[in-house]
Amino acid sequence: MSLSSPAALTAPAAASPAVRSRASLVVAMLGFAVVTLDTQVVNVALPDISRDLAGSLAGLQWVVTGYTLMFSALLLFAGTCSDRIGARRAYGVGMLVFVTASVVCGLAPSLGWLIAARVVQGVGAALVTPTSLALIRAAYHDSAARARAIAYWAMGGSIAAAAGPVLGGALTQLDWRLIFFLNLPVGVVAVLVLRGAADSPRHDAPFDWTGQVAAVVALAGLTYAVIEGGNLGYGNRRILAAFAVAVVAAVVFLAAQARGRHPMVPLDLFRSRTVSVALIVSFLGMVGFYGVVFLQSLYFQQLRGASPFVTGLLFLPMTALVAILNPLAARTAVRLGPAAPIIGGQLVMAAGLAGLVLLPADAPVLLVAAAMVPVGVGGSFTVPPITALILDSVPHHRAGTASGVFNTFRQLGGSFGVAVYGAVVASQATFLHGLHLSLTATAVLLLLTATASLALRGPRH
Repeated sequence: MSLSSPAALTAPAAASPAVRSRASLVVAMLGFAVVTLDTQVVNVALPDISRDLAGSLAGLQWVVTGYTLMFSALLLFAGTCSDRIGARRAYGVGMLVFVTASVVCGLAPSLGWLIAARVVQGVGAALVTPTSLALIRAAYHDSAARARAIAYWAMGGSIAAAAGPVLGGALTQLDWRLIFFLNLPVGVVAVLVLRGAADSPRHDAPFDWTGQVAAVVALAGLTYAVIEGGNLGYGNRRILAAFAVAVVAAVVFLAAQARGRHPMVPLDLFRSRTVSVALIVSFLGMVGFYGVVFLQSLYFQQLRGASPFVTGLLFLPMTALVAILNPLAARTAVRLGPAAPIIGGQLVMAAGLAGLVLLPADAPVLLVAAAMVPVGVGGSFTVPPITALILDSVPHHRAGTASGVFNTFRQLGGSFGVAVYGAVVASQATFLHGLHLSLTATAVLLLLTATASLALRGPRH
């Protein structure tokens, strides 16, 4: 039986519930880890990709944002798809799309091929992420056991995010194409184990086709205008046309959500000040984090002459602390309420960005790596309490939708962080000036959102 056949993806499992639960957890962890890994592993390989495929800065931005853009734009659609055809089938289709696109990335003969394959990778990642959680929900009926399983799931993603720059740097020392072939064995194991996983119940969940298409067009048009505008100039006709397309598509999307019978994003969700502020904070935090990872990867290699592997090691303190401190952030929110770690995290992140700006151009690379640590620490303190705050601020039946909106905002923040930072650098006389301008602007915005976060209220235990 072929792994790619529908029967292989949905074959009923004859194993015991305990075995099915373990299989579901393994599959969920592998899926979340591999899609998280691909948001980080590529950055340190960008200079090598540029040399081999003759890529410009804008092209390198598309290598990163092509993946995260489709990832974010299709997350809500993927959740509906999982409800409609079952989590196991949706996960299997997503993983096969992801792995196939990864192989095409590794074989890409040109930058255009690589970008196109990264877009398709993002489609697969969007299907895998919500379905991995749905598999856990279907396998673990006891709330305590399910909470432990979700903790393992999150830990897998955190470890992958921390390992991404180091692993990417090590493989790039040999050949940057290996970072994409790495996904093949992981995907094969996941699909094989998937046959023993528990499936989720199915129900007829209508698709919001108008809203989904409009969202993709709006985000793609805006991203194109921001990235390419840095090279062509924002008065260029193509750039102005892209902005116009984005605005029209955004209006269509809002109309579909306001008047449609089955909107992807119910607009009354944003009537809550708490939800609105929390979403803005999560978006801006990812702008800073992803933007720093993207530009500092180029900075270490192109300006300071570091190898890809050394660059990955320089990122390790920043990324590893995200995984280590997430549980501490959750405990702090329980003791002090969510506002304290959210505000504190933003202030620490802003301080880290300011520190990078104030460092002299010839500062030792180890000092630069140390200055990046507060960026990761600050981000790690905001995510758990914001997640809990959003879920506590909506009715129970809206929890899934709120979670999808939250993750969409986070992924969009990553996409636009890379797009905007790259565009600013491209428009400035020197790389360092563009880097400092981007970091300064983000630090100022974080201070503003930290002030707005003073109004956040949540349960305190």
